[in-house]
Amino acid sequence: MQFESADPSVVKSIKQRELLNRWLRAAAKHRPLPLIDDFQPHRFGEELADMMGFDVAGEGDNARFLITHEGARLTATYGNDHINPSERTNRYLDDAIGPERYANVVALYRACLAHKRPAYSISTVQDADDKEVSYERLLLPFGSGCNVEQIVGSYKSISIEGGFKVNNLMGLKPKATPVILVRAIIDRNFVPIPADRRLSDDVIELG
Repeated sequence: MQFESADPSVVKSIKQRELLNRWLRAAAKHRPLPLIDDFQPHRFGEELADMMGFDVAGEGDNARFLITHEGARLTATYGNDHINPSERTNRYLDDAIGPERYANVVALYRACLAHKRPAYSISTVQDADDKEVSYERLLLPFGSGCNVEQIVGSYKSISIEGGFKVNNLMGLKPKATPVILVRAIIDRNFVPIPADRRLSDDVIELG
């Protein structure tokens, strides 16, 4: 499966760009991977509703992703409202979303592991009213050594047609199969933004 090499401009969501910039600042302190403690995802307030956290168990194609955090809006997006909140974590991603959906997304997670850089995708899907919705997924890798030990994911849904129905948008029986438009590894050299731009827009060069 092909992934394009990209710089941070590939990320469309402003909030996801801010998360990516925080990852870059953390990565500037520790290489090849930033530490999860430097990123401090628990401080992201309302953004946590659109985020997931994973511990990585194993390596390469044998790796599995243990859910440590599942955002509230993602619960609705994937049709998991019926699951007790206490049971939404400490389970593996492949068990949580099932083999069919897992097969559609696992390549991005494995690419994040292999490249040790952020992975990003955009796919389109239709909601219950046939409105086209873009689903943007950003995966950020962390670790204390050379292997990715944790992944923090941000997941955003947006439609140019205005309001849409989020319930079961990416669930077991969505309105339509998602069509992937972008698959990218953010691994290009990063050019700093001029100093007069706000801090959240800064892009840090890893070299």
